[in-house]
Amino acid sequence: MLNKTFKALSDPTRRKILKLLREEDLTAGQIAEEFNISKPSISHHLNILKNAELVLWEKNGQNIYYSLNSTAVQDIMNWFFDFLERGEEDENK
Repeated sequence: MLNKTFKALSDPTRRKILKLLREEDLTAGQIAEEFNISKPSISHHLNILKNAELVLWEKNGQNIYYSLNSTAVQDIMNWFFDFLERGEEDENK
């Protein structure tokens, strides 16, 4: 799963989408309004973020609302902290 996560995070558009979703849940149309790219491109980015489990989605009537998966973000942070701690342990040997 980490490979999908890092691939998803490697793109600046996807990172900006995550920042937007950090503030509030949004539809794909609302997300697209923040970019100067096509709606199909936004859908592609959202699919990559969904496959990496970084965003969640919920259908409400005709709209699908996207939200930040805070659990996945915490998992990434835990991985980084564990990585850093092990690096410090290696330096102290």
